[in-house]
Amino acid sequence: MPQQLFPFLALVTVLTVTPGPDMALGLRNGVRGGARGTWWTGLGCCAGLVVHASAAILGLSALLAASATAYTVVKFAGAAYLIYLGVQALWNSRKAMGNSRKAMGHNAETAAEQATDEHPRTGLSRWVAFRQGLLSNILNPKIAVLFLSLLPQFVSPNEPRLTTSALLATVFLVVAVLWWRIYSLLVGTVGHLLTRQRVRTVLDRITGTVLVALGLRVALDSTT
Repeated sequence: MPQQLFPFLALVTVLTVTPGPDMALGLRNGVRGGARGTWWTGLGCCAGLVVHASAAILGLSALLAASATAYTVVKFAGAAYLIYLGVQALWNSRKAMGNSRKAMGHNAETAAEQATDEHPRTGLSRWVAFRQGLLSNILNPKIAVLFLSLLPQFVSPNEPRLTTSALLATVFLVVAVLWWRIYSLLVGTVGHLLTRQRVRTVLDRITGTVLVALGLRVALDSTT
């Protein structure tokens, strides 16, 4: 057992539950696919953590941290992806609102059902949610730098670096998986609200705006 396991556990718990691009994407996919959409998005994010942790342990992230060009390329790719997802959510909300207004001339209750059926919560496939979570996480260079700078601080001098780093990375991953399970269940508890077209439209607008803002923040961030 790593000697600094408990301080590390406390820190990664705080880092994991802190809202960020991944959680915003998870909520957005929860609107589209319910708890399952959030869960598979989270699994994709966790798969991204595995990639980052493996790269950090093997020293590959040091290349990213040392190369300003590589860091910038990954940063802008991640920012562009977040903005793309945000714009997509905003467009979906506008499209759904237009469809709802067209249906209002017939029957309000029927229109709401039709609007819900047009965008079924099961319409988001597991693979799409997983892929979006994976790309969102992998294309965030700050996570690579986080692992590179965080793991060595919790490896004591008398501990094997590689083994201890791998154990700490595993702890990080376990915490992340547990949090995403909890987060997806929380989304599931309000699932009856997410089926309402007006609520889904509002959430699409909110999460879309947040994703675009986060993408712009990543792109304009001058820190490395």
